Amino acid sequence: MTTFQDIFKSGFLDSFSSFSLTDTLLSLAAAFLIGIFIYLVYRKTYNGVLYSRSFNVSLLAILLVTCLVIQGVTSNVVLSLGMVGALSIVRFRTAVKDPMDLVFLFWAIGEGILCGAFLLPLAIIGCPVVGIFLLVFANRQQLDSPYLLIVRMEESEAEQKVTELLQKVVKRMTLKSKTITGEQGMELIFEVCPQNGQSTFVNEISRMDGVQSAVMVSYDGNYAA
Repeated sequence: MTTFQDIFKSGFLDSFSSFSLTDTLLSLAAAFLIGIFIYLVYRKTYNGVLYSRSFNVSLLAILLVTCLVIQGVTSNVVLSLGMVGALSIVRFRTAVKDPMDLVFLFWAIGEGILCGAFLLPLAIIGCPVVGIFLLVFANRQQLDSPYLLIVRMEESEAEQKVTELLQKVVKRMTLKSKTITGEQGMELIFEVCPQNGQSTFVNEISRMDGVQSAVMVSYDGNYAA
């Protein structure tokens, strides 16, 4: 019966598995191509305010680094134990504000693990499946994305006119905030979903009597009252 002490006496912990340069290069090439695909999908589906190219490039770098780490871990037991200890003290302090960014991070890491473990068929098959899923649902979200409409008016009578116009020209609307400034000044904030992305109704609202200004901006759907 082999004991734990016998394992240390033997060369088990110092032995490396067979290393193939061809398989390693093939795995890295597949990881690079998959990383380029993730890069393009992220740029196509990004819905935030400011697109971060550095974060997108980091997805490709994370995939390649993960692939190399997994290849090293699978080749030596001592290295795998040391890697577990090293990763246990790593702390990421960069806040991920968009949940979709977290999805892309897990996608890149998962593909890197598959490529590093030489499970290339699974990595190649899963990559377009996840990519098509994100492209379909992200584009649909762009078409139905809500907007904030901020209307400032001098007369309270203009509130009813603005509300009636919005009920006719948008698919849905919700009053988010109503602020009274001064004696007759007023500011209304609506969440609206325009039909087919049209925004010409903002011009009509700005030309109404008693309306000072009308501004429509996009946002991610989160609202803090």
